Amino acid sequence: MKEKLVSGFIYIVSLLPFWFLYLLSDVLFVLIYHIVGYRKKVVFENLRNAFPEKSDSEIKEIAREFYRYFPDLLVEIVKLASISEKSVRERIELLNPEEVFRHINQGKSVIGVTAHYGNWEMGIHSLSLMMNTPELIIYKPLNNKVFNEVYNRIRTRFGATMVPMKQILRHMIKLKNIPHISMFVADQTPVYQDSDYFMEFLNQDTLVYTGTERIARLTKNPVVFCEIRRKKKRGYYSCKFTTLIENPDDYQEHEITHIHNQFTEQIIRSEPAYWLWSHRRWKRKRRS
Repeated sequence: MKEKLVSGFIYIVSLLPFWFLYLLSDVLFVLIYHIVGYRKKVVFENLRNAFPEKSDSEIKEIAREFYRYFPDLLVEIVKLASISEKSVRERIELLNPEEVFRHINQGKSVIGVTAHYGNWEMGIHSLSLMMNTPELIIYKPLNNKVFNEVYNRIRTRFGATMVPMKQILRHMIKLKNIPHISMFVADQTPVYQDSDYFMEFLNQDTLVYTGTERIARLTKNPVVFCEIRRKKKRGYYSCKFTTLIENPDDYQEHEITHIHNQFTEQIIRSEPAYWLWSHRRWKRKRRS
């Protein structure tokens, strides 16, 4: 019952036009930044640790830009519940889809990697509409089962298949003879039982997922990064595909993990406001 109520509410709000949703976003910005101060301590701590070379005024400017972008992201995600195929195609410009199809046409599957940057949720819709082969979205289930089901229903509107992390191999075995793409959002915070590998990421000792590398080595498939950049106009993005790894067998252990995390860091450093700074990314510390 709760799921139907939440789903129905989100769908009704999603029917509002973008211009009205952005008016709501303007109100949300004032609320979460100036009044509530949503996770300000987390955001400023993350930014200061990531960019120790920046002045306080520079950190404050990045934080303000992030808080201005964040409510836009929220209303855009709600809009995905009813957005049309035409609107998705208009709002995310695919710069080089041929880079993905180059591998698919060779009979290979693709290990896709992206980050919580730009609008990764709209990127799922865009990728679904781009592909004519199966698309697996690897995700970490939310603790709230209601929202987990609601969001997954939205994400699969155009044909994507949501796959919990612990079920990756099962789904890949089913598709072993069918070229497909498996997309990982690889900048999440793992629990200790999922990873014990730390590396430097944004100037901090960071526990990182190694699952992308493990799957790439097991399947011997190329690793392609999906880079979603926000354009100047609200609600519009570009998507660029970059093959980071052609042959996983050519790399040493953990090297693939370093490569895609370092690529993510370069993107974040170039325009830092559009990463999810409110996330407690560095809550896991090395255990003695």
